[in-house]
Amino acid sequence: MPVHTARTGKILAATPMGRFGDSEKELCGAVLFLLNNDAASFITGVTIPIDGGFSAYSGV
Repeated sequence: MPVHTARTGKILAATPMGRFGDSEKELCGAVLFLLNNDAASFITGVTIPIDGGFSAYSGV
């Protein structure tokens, strides 16, 4: 189990998901979604935050 610093605790406290992301799951999941023509056929020029809700919840 990784050692958490005070800063790590502050970041996780401001992240609704309560954990750091897993690139193999979260990033690849978003890419697969965007590659799916049925699911993403009407999406253009969008930024998809993959941050566990941090930017919305912490006021960034």
